[in-house]
Amino acid sequence: MSYRNLEELLTAVGNPVAMLRNSQIGAYVYPVVPGEFSNWRDEQRAWRETAILFDQCHHMVEQYVEGPDALKMLSYLGTNSFAKFPVNRAKQFSPCSYDGYVIGDGILFHLEQNKLVFVGRAPAASWIQFHAETGGYKVKTEKDDRSPSNARGKAVVRRNYRFQIQGPNAPQVIEKLNRGPVPDIKFFNMGVINIAGRKVRALRHGMAGAPGLEVWGPYEEREEIRAAIVDAGKDFGLKEVGARAYATNTLESGWIPSPLPAVYSGEKMKAYRQWLPASSYEGTGSIGGSFVSGNIEDYYLSPYELGYGIFVKFDHDFIGREALEKMAGKPHRKKVTLAWNADDVVKSFRSMLEQGDPFKYIDMPLSNYTSASYDKLLKDGKTVGMSMFAGYSYNERSYLSLAVVNPDIEVGTEVKLVWGEEGGGTKKPTVERHQQIEIRAIVSPVPYSVVARTSYAEGWRSKGMAA
Repeated sequence: MSYRNLEELLTAVGNPVAMLRNSQIGAYVYPVVPGEFSNWRDEQRAWRETAILFDQCHHMVEQYVEGPDALKMLSYLGTNSFAKFPVNRAKQFSPCSYDGYVIGDGILFHLEQNKLVFVGRAPAASWIQFHAETGGYKVKTEKDDRSPSNARGKAVVRRNYRFQIQGPNAPQVIEKLNRGPVPDIKFFNMGVINIAGRKVRALRHGMAGAPGLEVWGPYEEREEIRAAIVDAGKDFGLKEVGARAYATNTLESGWIPSPLPAVYSGEKMKAYRQWLPASSYEGTGSIGGSFVSGNIEDYYLSPYELGYGIFVKFDHDFIGREALEKMAGKPHRKKVTLAWNADDVVKSFRSMLEQGDPFKYIDMPLSNYTSASYDKLLKDGKTVGMSMFAGYSYNERSYLSLAVVNPDIEVGTEVKLVWGEEGGGTKKPTVERHQQIEIRAIVSPVPYSVVARTSYAEGWRSKGMAA
């Protein structure tokens, strides 16, 4: 049976937790970009030791907002301040529900007067589109959706190409591309550089532990710009990073990219659920892991838990303000990195070579098998947090995950991560018949990479978290 919107779908299924835990969507795919250009180990090494080219052309939504009320609307959706947000500036944008829980996040670019674009995953983009279409604002909006996971042989075309040049040798690569000294672009500010004889817009930020640039322009220029970057990087050890390694950089730098959007409950969110198609990300996505609750709200997270508390500013009216004001002075769970015990990881792998049901497969280099991961963390038999994004870092020679833990859990504490799902596994196509295993893990700083901790501009990766 087909349903017109998310609200109809939820009414039919009853409990959204059961729907999401048994979703048939399959694995989350980083589309179009090859899995590896060389091998994912060397591609990981390159962002720490030389330079890399991240191809971000396909996996993110671009949601454009233009009009005299553009800043007014986005300020009402954003928990962070818009008091100083001029043209050629960007900011982390993480809107919340009326109850103060995160819907999604990404980067908001102020391109021109009254013209902005949000770049990120679908949940926050859809929230923006909903308010642009229904909120009575003097704006127009346009969505350039992410590329399909399976293009089925059809040509894929986006509005823009989007590349990042990162790593310790990135400045030399960029200077060679620019054919001279590069303008001093401040962190999260935009400027212009030269690439292949073209003026190209650039954002200064870092995803790999060292500052670099994100550049973008018309998609039809994509191959010309990519080839120029690759050629300029030959003398500096630049490597193109494939889809397998791309997402693992966040394990070292500390961003949890896919919390469950807090849209499945609440009377004030009903109009939005009636607007969202049943086929939306929210209607088809999946949750998985060993943390199980019948209450969907137990999967929601606040900005404080995700490390965005330093951005929450009560200098303006915004959706979720009243709820966040009540949360602000209270203890919060905090974001940390978990370093998994090597012997326990090997024990899990070894079970694949033995008879009987193995432990849940730990994939390499990224082990997430659902849209949003929630694995239970235990200390003295009690649940003390959730592991939410896991994979392997060749640079650290460690299996790592990003997690939120209770405020009394200190760095250096050993916890047990319950890996795998209950009862042999749910009905998700990404879940094979398996057993659960408890994996010891050490609570560690976020970002885990010493380079990232000491070189990033002060912000959500480097302040207000476990030290």
